[in-house]
This record gives sequence, C-alpha cells and structure tokens, in this order.
Amino acid sequence: MKRVMILTLGLALFTACQATPVLENSEQIVIPQESKQLLMVSTNSWSDREGVLQRFERLDENWIRVGEPIEIILGRNGLGWGIGLHMIPKNAKYIKKEGDGKAPAGLFSLGNGFGYDDFKIDFPYSVYKRTDHCVDDSQSLFYNRIVDSTVIKKDYKSFEHMRLKNRLYKYGITVNHNENQVPLAGSCIFIHIRSNNNKGTAGCTAMKENEIVNVLHWIKLDKKPLLLQLPRTEIIKRVADNSLL
Repeated sequence: MKRVMILTLGLALFTACQATPVLENSEQIVIPQESKQLLMVSTNSWSDREGVLQRFERLDENWIRVGEPIEIILGRNGLGWGIGLHMIPKNAKYIKKEGDGKAPAGLFSLGNGFGYDDFKIDFPYSVYKRTDHCVDDSQSLFYNRIVDSTVIKKDYKSFEHMRLKNRLYKYGITVNHNENQVPLAGSCIFIHIRSNNNKGTAGCTAMKENEIVNVLHWIKLDKKPLLLQLPRTEIIKRVADNSLL
C-alpha cells in the first residue's frame, strides 16, 4: 500500500495549485455541521478494490486526523455511487446496483455496531444470531433490512446470515445505504473484518479485526459519525472542506 500513500501526497500537492472546480450545488458533498466524526475511505480509482481509511474528528471548523491510516479492501469491482446523504451526479458513470460487486460511493450515516458477542461501546450495538438475516431480495418487503427470521413471515428467497460460520462478522458496523429500499439499488452494506484472500468483498468495506475494534471503540452516538467513501479525485472535486485533504 506504499503506492497509495505516495499518491495521496502527490494529489494533495497537485491540488494546491489548481482552481476549485465549479459544480452545481447539488453535486457538492456537504458534511452536516452536527457530525463530529468522519470515516473517510479513499481509493486511487473507481475500479480499485484497495483503499485507505482515515478517521477524522471535527474541532471547531476543522477536521483533525485521528490515528494512523487503515488499509482496507472494498468491493471486488471497486466503487459505484450509492444512495445516501448526497446527490448522485447527473453524469455519473458508475452507479451501485444489487449484486454488482461494487461498494457504495458517497456520504452515509452509520446504523449500529454488531457482532457475535456482547461488546460495550458508546454506539448502538446488536448481537446477531444465525437466524438473523439481511435480506437482499428486491421483491421482499424486508429488502435491505436485518430481520429475525423466527418471528416474521418470510417473503424472500435471498438473504445473508448475520452470524457467519467464519469470523468476518465477529465485529461490524451497518452502513445506512439505500434506506428507502429502492429495488435493485444495493443492500446489506457493512464495515467488517477482512478475509485473507484480498479478492474484494461483495460491496462492503473490510479491515483487520483489531482495526475495526478500535473504530467501534472510537465512534460515539452523540458525535453522529459518518462514512465518506470515494475515489480520491472525487473527494478533491466534490468535498468543499479542504481540511480533509
């Protein structure tokens, strides 16, 4: 990942000499003032499945870096604009769809932490069972929702177990992508533990176990943490806050 870090510095120096791009207001990404914590994931390109996550905390009007950068793995096919706290650009070339192997790009709130056992943090946290399902069937009333399959009337044919037979969901965070359940726009987006194969995820953001544990301890409900996830050139182009660069 040295290549990524070198490119980060190069882009920062390059943009210092460039004029700010003119965008329609709807295409700019504005981070709400009430949010005091930010997880910023940046990649080299839309197709890159490797990237860097940097934590930030807002101090007065500026964002201050927290901790060391975290090397993450994204969707096996990179990124596509998702549905969150931003407007998808009119000329968007890459848009997240169900089953496309892309992680959602844009600005998103976080739902809750989760895992296999109790875990005390200052953020909502759920312990999931094998019978808890995240529904990825667009025809279901429960599409893009986590449900207890033992207490609802199942109307779905496709789902994901929230307690896996491996460790990948031992710790995780739900990402509020496509909250209005737009059919085929993508579902079940999480931050979780990465596998060892580096082949990319189905659309989630993954990191090492100790790293996500640190993130879970760090996020605070009253600071309204957000996830900003984009190629680095798009962050430079669309995010007005220069203290993030």
